[in-house]
Amino acid sequence: MHTTATELLVTVTDETFAASVLASDLPVVVDFWAEWCPPCRKISHTLAELAVEFEGRMVFAALNSDENPRTTRDHRVMSLPTLLVFRGGVVVGSIVGARPKGYLRDALGAHAA
Repeated sequence: MHTTATELLVTVTDETFAASVLASDLPVVVDFWAEWCPPCRKISHTLAELAVEFEGRMVFAALNSDENPRTTRDHRVMSLPTLLVFRGGVVVGSIVGARPKGYLRDALGAHAA
């Protein structure tokens, strides 16, 4: 059975962030985004494709910053899109702004399990 990209993207909220991201055994990429952000929409498709490529080695999650201000504030996210990579509950990498797929693959792949 083939897994689709949308099945691999996890939606996280202020309430589920600790359990879904901080407690994960795998590294987690969290995409901080908002509806009004065109670059956010641009990279969301790329992240879905990368979720398939990194399946089993890295989790990809999305957090709507407007709907989840506590987590956005706690991680000092000031610009969208912002990607934070968590490993063992700690931020180990970040990317601010939209980037090409190859760049994201290389930068995020350095953190994959």
